[in-house]
Amino acid sequence: MAAAWSSGKWGDLAVRTASAVVLVPIVLALAWLGGAWFALLLSVIGVLMGVEWVRLAYRAPSPLPYALHCLAAAAAPWLALAGRPLIGLAAILALWAVSLAHLFWQKPDHDRAATIGVIYVAVPVLSLALLRADAELGLRALLWLMVVVWSADTVAYGVGRLLGGPKLAPRISPGKTWSGFFGAVAGGGAAGAIAGMLMDLPAAISLTILGGSLAVVAQLGDLFESQLKRHAGVKDSGQVIPGHGGILDRVDGLMAVATAALAIGFLREGPNNIAKALLLW
Repeated sequence: MAAAWSSGKWGDLAVRTASAVVLVPIVLALAWLGGAWFALLLSVIGVLMGVEWVRLAYRAPSPLPYALHCLAAAAAPWLALAGRPLIGLAAILALWAVSLAHLFWQKPDHDRAATIGVIYVAVPVLSLALLRADAELGLRALLWLMVVVWSADTVAYGVGRLLGGPKLAPRISPGKTWSGFFGAVAGGGAAGAIAGMLMDLPAAISLTILGGSLAVVAQLGDLFESQLKRHAGVKDSGQVIPGHGGILDRVDGLMAVATAALAIGFLREGPNNIAKALLLW
């Protein structure tokens, strides 16, 4: 029995669990502190994501792509903390424009996915910072979002390994199954409802639907990064986190969900009330 758990489809569980036990408390502590502490965390994560993205999407990157991606991701949380979300978006778009101009000039040296790189790494960072910056609902909104994504990911992993079945996207991510996908949706929906009740939030049905929908977004984000890695011919985006590979490997779903949360906030309440738009229906 021990051998079965140490190899095969459960072989990476112990390392993944150990990494989570170390990293999750650190992330939660800095999220609870908020302010400059959380902005610093997001900046560090953003820079690491920028470096990994350039390595995946560029065949022979020059220093400029690294600078553009890392600057956009590092600056975004501080502009959010300063209450300047529109300036943050404008800065990201400006750096993206420079990136596109560079890509146009250096056509043979990148993959098509590189065209969205600056937005891909910087917008989610801005979104998470804006969520936490809300004095009334920010911490609850951020924790709710992370609980939904982590629960969806955990349930997908468990159900997929336990039940197996037809592959979800065998050419992109051979390990993913339809059973895991539906497990993610169920896990995200249940987590959205339970977390909402524990946080004394109204509209449990709406949060259940939103949690399940964001779980789908997280799965799509995961598949997108898997496709990029497959195209680049690598298994992991990096080697920063034992059992998880790189930062992008760990937060690809959260990045997609954070971008969706920013879109919801803009559509419902504007750029300064993303937490309210996400939680109050």
